[in-house]
Amino acid sequence: MSRFLIVVPPLTGHTNPTVAVGAELAARGHVVAWCGFASFLRPLLPDGAEVVPVGEDLPGDVVSAIEQRSQGLRGAAAFKFLWEDFLHPLADAMVPGVDAAVRRWAPDVVLVDQQAVAGALVARRHGLPWATSATTSAELVDPFAGLPKLRAWVDDQLRAFQVEHGVAESDADPAAVRFSPHLVLAFTTTALVGEDIPFPGHWAFVGPAFAGRPTRTPFPWEWLDPIRGAAPRRPAVLVSLGTVSSEAGGRFFRVAVEALADAPYQTVVVAPPALFAELGADGALGDRVLVRERVPQIDLLGRIDAVVTHGGHNTVCEALAHALPLVVAPIRDDQPVVAEQVVAAGAGLRVKFARVRPTDLRAAVDTVLGDPSYAAAARRIADSFAAAGGAAAAADHLIALASPGDRP
Repeated sequence: MSRFLIVVPPLTGHTNPTVAVGAELAARGHVVAWCGFASFLRPLLPDGAEVVPVGEDLPGDVVSAIEQRSQGLRGAAAFKFLWEDFLHPLADAMVPGVDAAVRRWAPDVVLVDQQAVAGALVARRHGLPWATSATTSAELVDPFAGLPKLRAWVDDQLRAFQVEHGVAESDADPAAVRFSPHLVLAFTTTALVGEDIPFPGHWAFVGPAFAGRPTRTPFPWEWLDPIRGAAPRRPAVLVSLGTVSSEAGGRFFRVAVEALADAPYQTVVVAPPALFAELGADGALGDRVLVRERVPQIDLLGRIDAVVTHGGHNTVCEALAHALPLVVAPIRDDQPVVAEQVVAAGAGLRVKFARVRPTDLRAAVDTVLGDPSYAAAARRIADSFAAAGGAAAAADHLIALASPGDRP
């Protein structure tokens, strides 16, 4: 039996895959705990999951950064804001709590999300084997290709963070806290990332990890056409901008509703219903469009035929795992890279988030639903995900890392 400590940032998409991995490890008799901000973690974890908190609530500057991050920054400005005003302050805030958690909880292995670099620093400080939880495929390739100044600036941020927390400047290698030298768990496959890219041997492409996530969100399933039955079933479309970007999506959501309100589809839009004065009390525009603030996404995808998304890695992989073609409207951060991976794989189309018109979005949805090549490409990626092993494969690698004789 080994003890695994999972260090995550306050980001839902970065936490969800670890829920499945933790459940798999626990089912095999190992002890698992999550380390992060307790008020954020507890709603995402199964009842009874152990939380070793770095604090109960997020620091005020981190909260304001999350809010500001959703207010229209794009491109290099958004990326610099992400590191300078969110990830770096977050890491500073987490280091003391992660260090105390490691001392008190004594893990055998630390699993560290790639955007929770405090976990990497603390694991190295204590000489513990640690693994990177790579929850976005964008950073598995070079996200700074053609942007050497931005790469150098991020490296400076990572170097300064380490020096601030006691690492000698000569040892403050940016790569040392970005990717583990022991194990990198990539929750995707090369069918999406790119099959001609050479990766280090300790990088394990395990595919998405979904199982074990608590489902507490109600949904009016009777609103959707039946899967089988006498009545013809219309294709169903999901429109979602994820948990961080939804507040910035007012215009896009209205474009989506206008584009699809008279389409021969049923469309579920994950957005604040207050954006639409024309909605009925049940959040529906007849039997064509339903607006819900939250949905049980994994369960719902089994009834969906195409997904319109901002390109968040979790949503993209969840859709592709269900062999669903995509229309991707990236906003910032890793989303443009993920969107290009989807397009290059033939599994979807890209539209411009801030400038797409209803006619353009309708045409894109019509295309990915009408041209079978998009669904076929999505099926190919889904098959690669299934073969990769998901949470079970991730657990295999972590258990091997916990065994001294099997460590790289």
